[in-house]
Amino acid sequence: MKRVTGIGGILFKCKDPKALREWYKKHLGLDTNDYGASFEWAAMAESNAKGLVQWSPFAETTKYFEPSTREFMINYTVADLEALVTELKKEGVTILDEIASYDYGKFVHIQDPEGNKIELWEPM
Repeated sequence: MKRVTGIGGILFKCKDPKALREWYKKHLGLDTNDYGASFEWAAMAESNAKGLVQWSPFAETTKYFEPSTREFMINYTVADLEALVTELKKEGVTILDEIASYDYGKFVHIQDPEGNKIELWEPM
């Protein structure tokens, strides 16, 4: 079974997300919005396959990264989230929440042995 298929996003804490998004837009040309910026890419092996990597600054006071105390969280894309969660449970991996479904995909959060919160995303 495929597990992680790519990096879906880099999420990190900062003092002022709005100001930081504006700085990156002005100085580095990122096409930012309220969520950060998305970078589209095409798979080399499959010319029609496209993916996104999300860049997202969060307020330094966010609770979204909890229970981790880290300043960042990585979002990994996966092929079959429900099957993967079943396997991870069997392997004793800490699953932090239930699978949540949105029109852009399914998400769940897990934790590694060092306390890093990880976001798993199955895109639509």
